[in-house]
Amino acid sequence: MKDDIQQLRVGVVGPCGAGKSTLVERLRGKFNIRAISQEHSYVPDMWRRVHPTDVLVYLDASLETIARRRNIAWKQDRLDALNHRLRHARAHADLYLPTDDLSPEAVASAVETFLAGL
Repeated sequence: MKDDIQQLRVGVVGPCGAGKSTLVERLRGKFNIRAISQEHSYVPDMWRRVHPTDVLVYLDASLETIARRRNIAWKQDRLDALNHRLRHARAHADLYLPTDDLSPEAVASAVETFLAGL
């Protein structure tokens, strides 16, 4: 069973600064996991085309959280545009996880618990 979970192809999508890269770094080696920069594409199902997945994880964050995590100069309209591009992935996500109030460790733990429950 554990080997089956490790073989799952896990894709992680979400807006810039939501924690995709950090999550992937923490879970790489335990899972076949990859961050997908879907937010930069106007192709609604780019997440399927770039990295076919068995499980799709959507990490989300508010503008305030993203600004705290990264040095950004953009405003809510840019985040709204990113979220618009991500709407297809969000609708098809197996796990939706807002990361605003979570540490990187808590995000990784929540995703790992979810994947172990499959």
